[in-house]
Amino acid sequence: MLDRRWIALIALCLGVVMIVLDGTVVTVALPLIRADLGFTQASLVWIVNAYILTFGGCRLLGGRLGDLYGPRRVFLLGIVAFTLASLACGLARTQTEMIWARAVQGAGGAVVNSTASCLVINMFIKSDERAKAVGVCGFISSAGGTLGIFLGGFITASFDWHWVFLINIPFGVLVYALCLRLIPVTPAEHRTTGRLDLTGAATLTGALMLAVYGIISGDDVGWFSSQSWLTLGGVLLLLAAFVFTESRVSNPLMPLSLIRSRMLVITNVTAALAAAAMFATFFLTLYLQRVLGKNPLQVALIFLPTCIISAVLALGFSARIVNRYGIKRPFAAGLLMAALGLALLAGIPVQGDIWTDVIPGMTLFTVGAGVAGSPLFLSAVHGVAPEDSGLASGLIGTSSMVGGSLGLAILAAAAEAWTRKLAALGTDPLVALIGGYHVAFSIGALLAVVAATLGVLWLPIKIQHSQPAPASVQQ
Repeated sequence: MLDRRWIALIALCLGVVMIVLDGTVVTVALPLIRADLGFTQASLVWIVNAYILTFGGCRLLGGRLGDLYGPRRVFLLGIVAFTLASLACGLARTQTEMIWARAVQGAGGAVVNSTASCLVINMFIKSDERAKAVGVCGFISSAGGTLGIFLGGFITASFDWHWVFLINIPFGVLVYALCLRLIPVTPAEHRTTGRLDLTGAATLTGALMLAVYGIISGDDVGWFSSQSWLTLGGVLLLLAAFVFTESRVSNPLMPLSLIRSRMLVITNVTAALAAAAMFATFFLTLYLQRVLGKNPLQVALIFLPTCIISAVLALGFSARIVNRYGIKRPFAAGLLMAALGLALLAGIPVQGDIWTDVIPGMTLFTVGAGVAGSPLFLSAVHGVAPEDSGLASGLIGTSSMVGGSLGLAILAAAAEAWTRKLAALGTDPLVALIGGYHVAFSIGALLAVVAATLGVLWLPIKIQHSQPAPASVQQ
């Protein structure tokens, strides 16, 4: 009979996949949302960034909530918040309603992801089992991201963009019911002590949002304009308030002592760089639709092969390579593979062939990103005490989302600047557009190589875990 823990892991993965799917399923529907709600090209990015920023900004808070009140309880609350916000997104009639609902979605998703990681760590004590569980979650998340593009194309082609969000309602109810029954109850569920650092969460999230706004608007208003300097000053002021708060509160969102851990700092910097590189694939969807003229369903079918590959790899492959080769080598190899995939995409022509110009690079990128994900997470919880496991998983999630958000903003600004430069020289508009995409893919490949180099130099070689107390299982 299958161990109950593995059945609970399946329930957890369903919740995580719902969050991951929503992060990418919206991408295919963006042109339709733009036309229906009147978004401009510049403001459209906030449908993505509103989600990413609150997701990243609330990961630490979600992890700490799990540490204080029990990850199972907080996980279920996150599922409820995410599902209700999905309903609000699906019923949105204005740009403001959509962006605010997406922000709430991001916060709920952050809580789910942070506490899901903590639950996996607490349920699987042995190193080989934990590596396998983390590997399965990591690859399912990777497959879910690609599957999101497929489902987004199918849903928008068969119904309309509203159902991209409304489909989360029955899915969320199912996940809540399964997790309520199957997830083990930890000792933390029975204690509710400690004070939440809401001020720290607010100042950190505000700083991140202001920073991304500055990057997005910098190319339009000028990087050295008064607006850019004021934005930078606001970011520094909020960060200073965050540091001041963390040094004063009894239960800080992120204890400043963590900064003195070189391993933790390097791991999170590497995670931010890797996430920034991953968001280069945002431009592949744009290329397929704006350059090759593919409709949403066609885009979905193009991404289907990588969905299948990711699903096959999810069957323990990551755990086997981590258990055999440790953390450092799989991480570096995976990121270098992803960098090669992005480098291939940086050479796609205006009239590219799907099978020869798109699929090879996309496949290398997907497989490489999946291989690198699990080792990086295991490095983040390397030697962390059980009572801080939620904080550690929240911190690595925050770094990834911050890196992804800033990376997307930087890549978009670089692509737009290069496109404008080529257009000013009299280049054909379509050639100028894809020239900007080439720059985005190239920068993404470079960031992946830098992250892989840092991993080779600083990440641990072997897996080393703390031993949490076993959880009791709810009957």
